[in-house]
Amino acid sequence: MGPDFLLSTILVTFTQQINRQTFKSKKTMATRSRIAIENQDGTVSSIYCHNDGYPSHNGCILNDHYPDREKVEKLIALGSISSLAPEVEPTGPHSFDRPQSGTVVAYHRDRGEDLRTRTDVSIDAFVTSDVEEYGYIMTKEGSWLFIDGHTSEGRAAIPLENAVA
Repeated sequence: MGPDFLLSTILVTFTQQINRQTFKSKKTMATRSRIAIENQDGTVSSIYCHNDGYPSHNGCILNDHYPDREKVEKLIALGSISSLAPEVEPTGPHSFDRPQSGTVVAYHRDRGEDLRTRTDVSIDAFVTSDVEEYGYIMTKEGSWLFIDGHTSEGRAAIPLENAVA
């Protein structure tokens, strides 16, 4: 073992230590949202989604992969979710810690937590409630609406296609 080997071993060890400390100090942030469906009686059932709630992610997934009420009802039936994906049900091995690619990760189904949903009396009540940072709702007619939760005064639901365009 020459001095070059020893020096490179010290540098590698030092770099690994710095990388570990950097990783430990990084904070991850979630962009929270609520995903909802208007029921036939006019009430609104919704779930919390912890990650990637912004329109360019969750909005696009909902717009492109959740076009019908049946699939949205299956999503809502999962209760609160960690992350939205194109598919509701896994087709192979799937868990909270090792999710199947392209499959929703749910707190109740995948981690055994309590099933959590929320019901509002109407679309208007949902729009003015705490939709987290962004809210999405499929109407009885099958249209997606979008709510920007960053606004409080004059908050309104707009067609989702306007938010993802």
